[in-house]
Amino acid sequence: MLSLVSGSMLLTTAPVTQAASELSAQEAVDIYISGLLSRMDEIKPLYESDRASYFSEVEVALSEFVDFREVARGVMAKYSQGSRGATEEQLDRFAGVFRESLVDFYGSALAEYGGVEYEFLENRRQDSNPERSSNVRMAMISADDSRIEVQYTMFLNEQREWKLRNLYVEGVNLRRQYHSRFDSLMNSNEFDIDRVIDLWHIVE
Repeated sequence: MLSLVSGSMLLTTAPVTQAASELSAQEAVDIYISGLLSRMDEIKPLYESDRASYFSEVEVALSEFVDFREVARGVMAKYSQGSRGATEEQLDRFAGVFRESLVDFYGSALAEYGGVEYEFLENRRQDSNPERSSNVRMAMISADDSRIEVQYTMFLNEQREWKLRNLYVEGVNLRRQYHSRFDSLMNSNEFDIDRVIDLWHIVE
């Protein structure tokens, strides 16, 4: 079944908190993505007239869907662990910088959004611990009928809300891609985590 997203939809990007743990990961993703795309359609005019307000709205919308701290931890990977790994303060700082970079990137991309359909695909494998990691597969279908397969890796946080921790696009693990960049920066900057965080925006 296709879900058609248009500006006339009355969905919002409110957190999926109402009996969230009773929803499946796929149901939560459906609510989030419908609301996100609908909201982007509403605020798109701000991209030209008030760009600061536009990106502020994008950040609010994405923050309802993405656990940026959890994603940042995954991007840091081994550098977030152990006695020589990132401190909690460094992890929080990187999560903030990482959030800003994603908001800038996806906000600009979403400004080009002109309507899309999506359909859910069958999960190829059974999730062994669904609350910790549930994969939701989806095909995004553009106006010219081209399709892009997306896979969301979701988890239930401490508040029992479904949140995104990783994303695959056409089989490409985006968290791994970002980790490769983080790892490269660490190797070229004497494994100075603070320096790498400072450089994250600059090298994009």
